[in-house]
Amino acid sequence: MDNFLFNAYTKVWFGKGQVNKLADSIKEFGNKVLLVYGGGSIKKNGIYDDVKSQLKCFEVFELSGVEPNPKIESVREGVKICKENNINMVLAVGGGSVIDCSKLIAAGYYYDGDPWDMVLDAGKITEVLPVIAVLTMAATGSEMNKNSVISNMSTNEKYGTASMKMIPKVAILDPEYTFTVSAYQTAAGVADIMSHVFESYFKKTEDAYLQDKISEGILQTCIKYAKTAIEEPNNYEARANIMWASTNALNGLCGCGKGGSWSCHAIEHELSAFYDITHGVGLAIVTPSWMRYVLCEETVDKFVEFATNVWKIESNEDKFVIANMAIDKTQSFFKELGIPTKLSELGIDETHFEKMAYKAATHGNLKNAYKALDVEDVVNIYKMSL
Repeated sequence: MDNFLFNAYTKVWFGKGQVNKLADSIKEFGNKVLLVYGGGSIKKNGIYDDVKSQLKCFEVFELSGVEPNPKIESVREGVKICKENNINMVLAVGGGSVIDCSKLIAAGYYYDGDPWDMVLDAGKITEVLPVIAVLTMAATGSEMNKNSVISNMSTNEKYGTASMKMIPKVAILDPEYTFTVSAYQTAAGVADIMSHVFESYFKKTEDAYLQDKISEGILQTCIKYAKTAIEEPNNYEARANIMWASTNALNGLCGCGKGGSWSCHAIEHELSAFYDITHGVGLAIVTPSWMRYVLCEETVDKFVEFATNVWKIESNEDKFVIANMAIDKTQSFFKELGIPTKLSELGIDETHFEKMAYKAATHGNLKNAYKALDVEDVVNIYKMSL
């Protein structure tokens, strides 16, 4: 196990009605707030009013319309508002896209250049305004981590940047705020959660036993509750467990002490950059193909472990058969949730595969992944996903 630092930087208020803790939790940061949100659904479901009721003693400025794959243009607009009004903090009300956008806005307040520079070079992130998150969708774990993923559609680029200073200071996690999330987005969110775990679970490090047990528990939680959340959207137990799974999938617990690059996220980010598809859907399509592609003598034992401990597969078959059974069950699970299983279902063909693969392999540093991948390997994975 590698050396690591783990610190729970975020104060998390979890449960029903916890938005009532918002005002007292953020008053130490100042009185000027930039409220950031997406397409306006929070005004229809009442979350906007809940939040605004907590901000009566604050001067509030707003940035709405943040995209599902947040665009650099939204970041630029947010930075402009912050600088013009001497904002003290950025309050994100939404899912991971809104929180990611808010993080870079908060960093951009202290940066004189174009915010895209900080996406390309995290070293340019020096200071960051306090970020607060009111979560409305379980998926990315952005409410308790240092990451921000931003798209620049003018150059077909989607990259992640990170800074410990971007970790939210406070996060409000009320599972009832996810009741109105559609079945499709709920399924995509679950796929994203599971992919975060896969990226840590399938690593070269072999002695991180506790981290892997936590990972297996999160995966089993998703498997247990995803269908219930889709079929019974107001089921608090299901929504609560998925929400907490999302947060813990990417707050450092699963990945600490396990080095190496991620694979599927780098591969999927290029799909989103070129086609602006739903991130979780792209991951659900790519992941089984990646699993099949990297399955070999070096990796098969880990896949058997995955089959046995997560999917509870009991078999006397050859270990490669067992591994493939687990991969098939993973793909079938995503399909049962209503997620497309092929890129062709999204209208994606081979046109940009070479270019996307080059970017994924280069910027994703895939030579340092669980199974080293080059450009040709990534092209093959894309083709397997058609």
